[in-house]
Amino acid sequence: MCLAVVAQLKEIKENTAVADFGGLTQEVRIDLLENPKVDDWVLVHTGFAIQQIDEKEALETLRLLEEIAKMDEEQ
Repeated sequence: MCLAVVAQLKEIKENTAVADFGGLTQEVRIDLLENPKVDDWVLVHTGFAIQQIDEKEALETLRLLEEIAKMDEEQ
């Protein structure tokens, strides 16, 4: 099983992009994506953007992660 994190591409540079992980930015490889664009939502694993996802799926995933974090704080 692998863990991938949702991020939004903010700047494209050849084979890399600056990705925003909820306020934290990091450079990621985009070689595996087809025609990536600024503001695309992606799944990132070990520094590689491995899949583009639509905004609805990205926002729902982020909402669920926030809900899990709140539940963890309550314990």
